[in-house]
Amino acid sequence: MRTVYVNGEYLPETEAKVSIFDRAFLMADGVYEVTSVLGGKLIDFDGHARRLARSLAELDMKAPCTEDELLAIHRELVARNEITDGLVYLQVTRGSAGDRDFAFPDPETTEPTLVLFTQNKPGLADNPAAKAGIKVISIEDIRWGRRDIKTVQLLYPSMAKMAAKKAGCDDAWFVEDGKVTEGSSNNAYIVKGGKIITRELSTDILHGITRAAVLRCAKEAQMEVEERSFSIDEAKEADEAFVTSASSFVMPVVEVDGAKVGTGTPGPVAARLREIYLEESLKAAV
Repeated sequence: MRTVYVNGEYLPETEAKVSIFDRAFLMADGVYEVTSVLGGKLIDFDGHARRLARSLAELDMKAPCTEDELLAIHRELVARNEITDGLVYLQVTRGSAGDRDFAFPDPETTEPTLVLFTQNKPGLADNPAAKAGIKVISIEDIRWGRRDIKTVQLLYPSMAKMAAKKAGCDDAWFVEDGKVTEGSSNNAYIVKGGKIITRELSTDILHGITRAAVLRCAKEAQMEVEERSFSIDEAKEADEAFVTSASSFVMPVVEVDGAKVGTGTPGPVAARLREIYLEESLKAAV
């Protein structure tokens, strides 16, 4: 049985409780982060902590604790649950004022809710999909306009995942005004003529922590990077495609809307980036 963290307490998962009046439950009024664990250490923790602080600030939400306290909680959960490879999920909500109201509760009298739990994923970095590649479909992007804030309102991404599953594929890429924004839970890329192309940062996409690290690795490896939007047709004509996220790292995409990308097998750029990213991330893990 897992040990989880709820508002200052480490509890068996069966004893963890949050109020039915919690704002996340009633209004999706919360933000979250997912940090990978490899070899018992946290990957890119500083980046996730910075993005969490930004999400909280953008929503005028009170921080539940300091970054140092958050790191200590992560480490304690990893230790208590004996996680070698896996994930730590963190969620902060605006809390519970004891009733339902559209207006925000007073942060002076309503404390935010802080919940964390682990997921055990043995061999996380050795996912067989990284060698086979994944297939994606495209789907219209009808999410709200502040996708740069990592909120818990994930209904449409969940629907996109299910649409992909029904189509016999692995994931979906969102398309808005003819251009790919991002994947349902990842950032999207194509490779053409050795150049890595991915959408520029804005409120249209999540500012991926793995995205930032992978692009840094690419530039250090003398790979050319162009940050701009691209279409599904461009993706179909690309030499390679891939996605990045905290849980999949660098994942090759071999098919888009039924069309093979390149040779229909994972390409050398994605493979090399995955190798470099994992190597560098493990060196810096905490």
